[in-house]
Amino acid sequence: MLRIHFSDNRQAPIWLVDERFTIGQDSRNNLVLSDADISPFHAEIRQDHGLYYLTDCGTAAGTFVNGERVGARYQLRSDDKVKLGDLELTLIDPAKSKPKPVAAPRWFLQVITGEQHQGHKFHVTGSMTFGRSVKCEMCFGDLELSRRHAEFFLKDEVLEIKDLASANGVFVNHQKVAMAVLQPGDQVRMGSVTLLVIGPKVEVAQSDDEDATLFMPALNVPKPTVIRPSVQAATVNPLKVATANAASAQQEAVVEARPVNKGLIAVLAFALAVGAAFAIKTLL
Repeated sequence: MLRIHFSDNRQAPIWLVDERFTIGQDSRNNLVLSDADISPFHAEIRQDHGLYYLTDCGTAAGTFVNGERVGARYQLRSDDKVKLGDLELTLIDPAKSKPKPVAAPRWFLQVITGEQHQGHKFHVTGSMTFGRSVKCEMCFGDLELSRRHAEFFLKDEVLEIKDLASANGVFVNHQKVAMAVLQPGDQVRMGSVTLLVIGPKVEVAQSDDEDATLFMPALNVPKPTVIRPSVQAATVNPLKVATANAASAQQEAVVEARPVNKGLIAVLAFALAVGAAFAIKTLL
């Protein structure tokens, strides 16, 4: 079944339930319009076997569907736009129109400890303040809380919390923070109230931590040069000096004796040669 919607929202939508539905300035029409360009009986819509047909009643200004002037029995369909003078009507079939997607709730804060709202889930949308003030979106009567204690806010689908200079601070997983990015499963404590963070897993870029340990590449340190002491600078051992002198004297004595030994050998060789020659002559 079709329904007429007014582009200028001058009145509520109208269902086309009658077999014959007339439009014009005359009060006897089903839809009475007082616009200057509308004729007393301007157009009619007839329903025939579940189909809708539009007919212009011979007007000077004409009847238009989707920008095209129509005459008799023009079949209407869902999402067609009908123009009468300056008025534009849209025909909608709710059974065929696609509902607008509704963003599913993504982030919640569930009260797990606290005198008020225990077990209640707060749906986080945009920015929400937490404290004792009745103007806060999450109002608690805990006297340990400041009037505006903290603020939860979504930034690019990431949930963050900021301490609004509260007297007793904000604690995330037992750590006091001024501002923090929250992850599902985190517990936020303010006063006697503890909230459990429920939401999707998000990836957050790690910021540089000035207190973190930085590992630098090792330097190529040259090996130390070993300086050997000179002979002059060495400590003289008298015993070693005496031993060395004795060995040197012995070597010199051997060297000097070598010429004497060579001469003796030559004399003996000559004597043996002469003796051998004499012996040979005697035998002869």
